[in-house]
Amino acid sequence: MKEIMCFIRANKVNATKLALAEGGFPAFTCRKCLGRGKKSVDAELLNTVLAAGELPLNDIGEHLTEATRLIAKRFFTLIVQDGEVRKAVDIVIEANRTGNPGDGRIFVLPILEAYTVRSGEATSEAY
Repeated sequence: MKEIMCFIRANKVNATKLALAEGGFPAFTCRKCLGRGKKSVDAELLNTVLAAGELPLNDIGEHLTEATRLIAKRFFTLIVQDGEVRKAVDIVIEANRTGNPGDGRIFVLPILEAYTVRSGEATSEAY
């Protein structure tokens, strides 16, 4: 089994939930989180925008302020069988890709053991 961890834009939650459910992955967890990427701020662009008075409420404004603030994101995590990883990752990418900085990041980790809390039994089920 594998754990797929996805950091996505907050406004893409509903599209991601629907895409995962339609793709055969109805079991997942979604949490609110704050974070920022590693991209640097273009100082010339920042000065140009600030000279205009205020930052725009779009992807450019988000990019310019990212160096100094944390941005609201959503954290999805789902557990899938090894052979389903690529399908689940592709679904998340398709639902979240805008082509702009900040679209998100996906990490895949191995699950070494899993247990059912109710019975205490070890399980090989992904959900």
